[in-house]
Amino acid sequence: MKIKIIAPILLSMLFTVSCTDLNEQLYDQVEDGNFGNTTKEIDALVGGAYSSLRGFADPISNNYPTCEYVFFLNETVSDEATIPTRGTNWYDGGQYQDAQKHTWKADNRMILSAWRYNYTGIAKINAIIYQINKSTLTEQAKAPIFAELKAVRAYYYYNLLDLFGNVPIVTNFEDTDLPTNSTRKQVYDFVEKELTDAIPYLNGNVVYSKLTKNVAYSILARLYLNSEAFIGVARWQDCINMCQKVSGYTLTPDFFTNFATENQTSSEIIFAIPYDSKAGTVGNYMNSMSAHYNQKIAISATGNYPWSANGMCAQPGVYSAFSDTDKRKKCMLQGDQINLATGSVIMMDNGEPLTYTENLTSLTDAKENEGVRLAKYEMKAGEQWERDHDFVLIRYAEILMMQAECYVRLGSPDLARPFLQQVVTRAGEEMPTTIDLAFIDQELLKEFTFEGRRRTDNIRFGTFFLPWWEKGPTEKYRAIFPIPSSVLTTNKNLKQNPGY
Repeated sequence: MKIKIIAPILLSMLFTVSCTDLNEQLYDQVEDGNFGNTTKEIDALVGGAYSSLRGFADPISNNYPTCEYVFFLNETVSDEATIPTRGTNWYDGGQYQDAQKHTWKADNRMILSAWRYNYTGIAKINAIIYQINKSTLTEQAKAPIFAELKAVRAYYYYNLLDLFGNVPIVTNFEDTDLPTNSTRKQVYDFVEKELTDAIPYLNGNVVYSKLTKNVAYSILARLYLNSEAFIGVARWQDCINMCQKVSGYTLTPDFFTNFATENQTSSEIIFAIPYDSKAGTVGNYMNSMSAHYNQKIAISATGNYPWSANGMCAQPGVYSAFSDTDKRKKCMLQGDQINLATGSVIMMDNGEPLTYTENLTSLTDAKENEGVRLAKYEMKAGEQWERDHDFVLIRYAEILMMQAECYVRLGSPDLARPFLQQVVTRAGEEMPTTIDLAFIDQELLKEFTFEGRRRTDNIRFGTFFLPWWEKGPTEKYRAIFPIPSSVLTTNKNLKQNPGY
């Protein structure tokens, strides 16, 4: 039997998913207590929490985590990537230019998409918790299920803490009152408590794409690494302590194993969003957002490859930051692109060769071939628009790098060396005599290029506020984004973040 819970879903969507039409009817179905009583039913419910990580699209905004909005937001406001306007393409109301110049406003659709992605996931998990709570399971049986669900929800709240800071904390599916802001410190404390409370009940083994103890420790390590930036309290040793609890992972000998089509076999991936086009998953088309329209004939002699959008590229200086011996440099496409059918350089529609250059003429009028392109995830002939590689969220390399950075910040660079050594050696590089924060920062750039985390690193290192390509100095309040204007219109209880 199914019962429709209309009002809670409607109101929940209005204040957490930022619908702009107050008359819009948003229905969902919540099973009653007769559902969620067997292992199969519980697995189906919990699976819904993980499927929410793949995001969604609707007439309001595009909310896939790998799309040109959610994933690219953190990239294009950093010193790593940009989406320049090329002729009439990729202007889109100036939202990408505003991201690059750090002049974004509360009506920027990239910001709205990031908000909706996270709060829709939270709303779904709240509904699942409600369903399970109504089941006939014992409290003892519910405890590990709730722990796992709340840990996934904490991942979403960590994202909101990082991106927006002062956000509402919504945990009760039946609460129809419009919420108020919590302070950034309150959100920080909530994330920490949710994860620490969950850990005793979480699976302690290595389980691919599940919220395990290892994943919870990793998110807590991120929380403590950025604690000073988030709430003004440094917690470097706490970050180290969490990293040292992560076990069962090793670096893959080949860096690019982590980004292969079948990357679920990696010994390094701690948390990922699984995708499988044959299973009907949607939303993973990031590879097509960067390459030129004609790139497909450099991948398939017959052009058997999805259309590409010629969008995001590296900012000038990123590609040249890599030495020629650094194996990771192949995560970007640069230079002549060769037609596999003819062996000659691909020609663009304007008759010029498709030769990717590191230089960009300008943010507002870049040429089609300018900018080094993303090539981190495997691209191969016959791929579908919805790629089959899993989208990596946390790798063991990050655990190593977090410990190294914290030891340097604590004044013990020698203790950082063995952690850095593993990452640098795999890249084919030599360790420097002196390990300092400048070296750590550059290694973070090279190790995690195009992995959606550079903005957070920029803020922690203070470089976010300095001028770079096509950007002047950034005011401190822009360390967090504004609450989207449509959310404020819908929920009058919310206050805008300072400065906006």
